[in-house]
Amino acid sequence: MKYPYYEMDGKGMDEKTRMRNKPQLDNLKRRTKRFALEIIRLCASLPKTSEAEIIGRRLLRFGTAVGSRYRDAVRAPTDILFRSKLQYCLHALEETTYWIELLEEAAITDNLTLAAFKGEADELAVIFLSLAKEEKPQRRNLKETV
Repeated sequence: MKYPYYEMDGKGMDEKTRMRNKPQLDNLKRRTKRFALEIIRLCASLPKTSEAEIIGRRLLRFGTAVGSRYRDAVRAPTDILFRSKLQYCLHALEETTYWIELLEEAAITDNLTLAAFKGEADELAVIFLSLAKEEKPQRRNLKETV
């Protein structure tokens, strides 16, 4: 299936979509990628117990999804879709925080390390929420197309 609004040259995108691809948002791309890499390192350092492996798999899945879902949101063709995709980023961060809290409360790994991850997840959530509020969806007369 071809998605014309995902073309790299920006054709087919509205002006706001092109604006979301500006360099200042590259910092957030790098930050979410660094977060994912740190999650990978954390999961690799977990003890080899069945509990740690189960939680680690879930943490790895959602912790690394934040960056990929954000990149997908940046390429969204409309404001409404952009905001919707940011909700997926927030969902992944909530799941990540949940699994980190389980690691913490089960005393599976060092709490100081986990506190840093929770802090970064909270900061990213605040950023995503502010991005979602900045983008005001325009009311359009949407007609069903058959």
